[in-house]
Amino acid sequence: MGLTDRGYIQVYTGNGKGKTTAALGLALRAAGHGYRTYIGQFLKGQDYGELHSLEKLKDYITIEQFGRRGFIHVTSNPDEEDIRRAKDGLIHCHQAMMSGQYDLIVLDEINVALYFNLLEEEEVHRFLDDKPEKIEVILTGRYAPESICQRADLVTEMKEIKHYYQQKVPARKGIER
Repeated sequence: MGLTDRGYIQVYTGNGKGKTTAALGLALRAAGHGYRTYIGQFLKGQDYGELHSLEKLKDYITIEQFGRRGFIHVTSNPDEEDIRRAKDGLIHCHQAMMSGQYDLIVLDEINVALYFNLLEEEEVHRFLDDKPEKIEVILTGRYAPESICQRADLVTEMKEIKHYYQQKVPARKGIER
C-alpha cells in the first residue's frame, strides 16, 4: 500500500464548478495504477452519476454518502440529524483511513459541512492528526476554513468566471449530477 513515501493533504475549494470532479479524477487516476480510494460524501444523499460509474470500479474505489436525500438547507441552527450524519460520516472516513485498505481518502464537501456548523474545525484537525504518513487526503467543498488551508500541502481554488446556471439551466444528468 501507499502511493509514495509520503501522502499529502489537498484542498479543492472555491465557488467554481469542478471540486468533486477533480477529486473523482484523482481517484480514477490512482485506480489506473492499482491504488484504492475511499470517498466519503458529506451532505450528498442523492443519486449522482458517479455512484453508477464507481460501481464498475468497486475493486479500487469505495464511495459512501452521509447526507440526506435532497438539498440541505442550513441556517444558523443546523438540524440534529444533519449534524449526526456528518459526525458519523467523519467516523466512517476515519475508520477507512486507518484500515490499511486505502491509499487515498476523499472527504467530499467536508468544507461545506464545516461552514454549515455540522462539524467543528477541531474535529477535522484531529482526523488529519491521525493521517498515516503514506495516505493522501483530499478535502473538497466551498468555504474551506483558513486553518485547513494553512495545514494543507496543496490548495486549489476553483473560481467561477461564468456559469450557465445563472441563465436558469438546471443541473444536468451526467454533467452536474
